[in-house]
Amino acid sequence: MIDYLKGKLTELTPAFCVVECGGVGYGLNIPLLFYDVLQKVNKDEDVKVYVYESIREDAHELYGFRDKTEREAFRLLIGVSGVGPNTARLILSSLTVEQLESAISGGNEHPLKSVKGIGGKTALRIIVDLKDKIKGGTGSFNLSAPVAGANFQDASSALIMLGFSMAQVQKSLNKVFASNPEVSTEEAIKLALKML
Repeated sequence: MIDYLKGKLTELTPAFCVVECGGVGYGLNIPLLFYDVLQKVNKDEDVKVYVYESIREDAHELYGFRDKTEREAFRLLIGVSGVGPNTARLILSSLTVEQLESAISGGNEHPLKSVKGIGGKTALRIIVDLKDKIKGGTGSFNLSAPVAGANFQDASSALIMLGFSMAQVQKSLNKVFASNPEVSTEEAIKLALKML
């Protein structure tokens, strides 16, 4: 699992960047708000991009974020039924993490509905599914939530490679890790398979 990349920014568009590390260029899909940050980077300095790996049967894609909180918001969003990686990236292109947290903790669906492709039902589902993931309603994503663990990520990748959808996998693993945050990757996969 790649946690982050640190290297030279060799290519940048509003939705994509390439970071060169050790002679290898890594292409990352990025939210528009991160593009604004990367535009200000001096060509001579290294950039640090936090990574989310999306491994599916037909594709292996990397998503890049400015910090762990933004990546965690992305992970939580794609765990909501009906929200895929591209939709989650669109949300984080339109709303800052703070605005997203505020909308979820306040139960305000309007900022979410303002994002292209997000209807009322999806906005409400995001609020309902993620409200308990905000630390005590303080407007801060809980980075200690089970979804942040390496075991969760490894189990998720394995189940997706077995042919299950991202939404199914996230939902079942969230239940597994909520009941036992210290569960091993192997045990998590076994328990999740019983629910899938």
